[in-house]
Amino acid sequence: MPVLVAKNVRKMYAGGEAPVEAVRGVSLTLEAGDFVALMGPSGCGKSTLLHLCGAMDRPTSGRLLIENTDLGQLNDDQLTRVRRERIGFVFQFFNLLPTLTVMENVTLPMLLDRGDVNEAQRRARQLAERVGLGHRLRHYPQQLSGGEMQRAAIARAVIHQPALLIADEPTGNLDSENGARVLSLLSELNRELGLTILLATHAVETAAAARHLVRMRDGQIESIADQKPEAAQSAVV
Repeated sequence: MPVLVAKNVRKMYAGGEAPVEAVRGVSLTLEAGDFVALMGPSGCGKSTLLHLCGAMDRPTSGRLLIENTDLGQLNDDQLTRVRRERIGFVFQFFNLLPTLTVMENVTLPMLLDRGDVNEAQRRARQLAERVGLGHRLRHYPQQLSGGEMQRAAIARAVIHQPALLIADEPTGNLDSENGARVLSLLSELNRELGLTILLATHAVETAAAARHLVRMRDGQIESIADQKPEAAQSAVV
């Protein structure tokens, strides 16, 4: 069963002299374990498509399915539950809560879903060790480097074991060394846990970490291509 299916998805924004169609009839399927990068110039619709696939916005027309659940048939509360339980999010600017420690930030998705506190903390410690932050659990975001904040954000995004990880320019606010480390971590999670990833980026070196490359232009898919494994490896070393 595919993790994500988009069927002829369109998104229209009203305003100005004429409506703007940000996404124009996009169809896309992500199978379990896929790692897909979206590329294209600014304004091509990458972020809009990510928001639609992440159930953060509704399409004007077309269908979106997450694990065979038709998002168009859900009310707002049900969409919130899908986002909380089945989707993880990583953003360019980390979006960690500054008044919470790393431990508190990472466990937040499970606790919001009324998960067991002890289990949430156990998973957080495991993930913190995996992302190289085992010694930082009691620190606050302002005490971390940019790379550390993004790795904490990734741990938070996957603690509830989502079916799909949405990553919007995850290396866009990092230097090359930290960016490479974040890409390496995402590739490991994809390869070892079978995590399905949909990532948007402007950077060729970031897109090279994915196994499939989708190029967008003017709100439409221009091309879809498989990438050589050695290209992905060279992007994360």
